[in-house]
Amino acid sequence: MKLKIGILQADDVVPHLAKKYGEYPAMFQHLLRAANDEQKVDLEFSTYAVNAGVYPSEIDEVDAYILTGSKSSVYEKAPWIIELGGFVRDLHSMQKKLVGVCFGHQMVAHALGGETTLSTAGWSLGVKSTIPTEANSLGVKPFNLIYSHQDQITTPAEGTVVLASTDTCPIAATSLGEHILTFQGHPEFYADYSSDLYEFRRENYPPETYKKAMDSFQKKVDQPLVAKMILNFCLN
Repeated sequence: MKLKIGILQADDVVPHLAKKYGEYPAMFQHLLRAANDEQKVDLEFSTYAVNAGVYPSEIDEVDAYILTGSKSSVYEKAPWIIELGGFVRDLHSMQKKLVGVCFGHQMVAHALGGETTLSTAGWSLGVKSTIPTEANSLGVKPFNLIYSHQDQITTPAEGTVVLASTDTCPIAATSLGEHILTFQGHPEFYADYSSDLYEFRRENYPPETYKKAMDSFQKKVDQPLVAKMILNFCLN
């Protein structure tokens, strides 16, 4: 079985961390290849740097898309963000498989008539328990993911099903129809990269928030579980 995934890259890793960990598309490739037990799926990847205006020549070049995180906000008026919103609407109208992560999760809501705003809870960092809602179709118990955001969805797009929440983020995972799945958390993030990123951005965070986030990396994170959710979603 073959699956071709297009990664919509919405940000660049800061240079000194990119040398150590690679760019975000590489992180997603590592995540999904590791979850591809016994190579049951023939995975192929293409990267489109949407933050630089790069898009597929045809939407059906790939079977499914992943929209990455970004330090930008979906409500900014930058031309590339506006263009990306249009592309998300195109994917939705064609019912093309789309997985949104963090910024990508928020962009789905923003582009399709919902709203994303700065969270009143402030920065949400570190390993957090993600609690499935009664309406969830994830079919799992609570799972841990690494979070790194201060924007979050306040109003989902019409037809959205809220699948999970955290202690600070009521809309932490969603689905829309059979073709969109989103997560506020970062399944592609591991403790080593995240701790280096938080250290780099330390001045941006309240000291207690930073300390709790760094301490949280002692917890187990369920990246493989979420990676398999993503693969199964893209295949079905």
